[in-house]
Amino acid sequence: MKRTLSSLVVTLCLLGPLAAGAASVSSTAIPDGTYTVKVEKIVDSKHVQVVMDNGSETTLTAGRSTVDFSKVQPSDQIKVSIIQGTVMVYLDLTSH
Repeated sequence: MKRTLSSLVVTLCLLGPLAAGAASVSSTAIPDGTYTVKVEKIVDSKHVQVVMDNGSETTLTAGRSTVDFSKVQPSDQIKVSIIQGTVMVYLDLTSH
């Protein structure tokens, strides 16, 4: 029993960082502000999947008709201004 418990603790400690790295967060849970993120995938012109600086993944939604994510590429670094979970403006920091 004691050995099984020890094995379980070791396994959880090893898998913990992997699970934390894959954590997904709702964009509505992100406080209003400006963030630098890395683009993982362009879902469509109004939605982009990104990784935040803390390693969390989220899908951001355009908050205005002028925000068009079709102009960015995977692995681009972008700076986004988020208000109430939506992107009001962004700047592509990657030179192509």
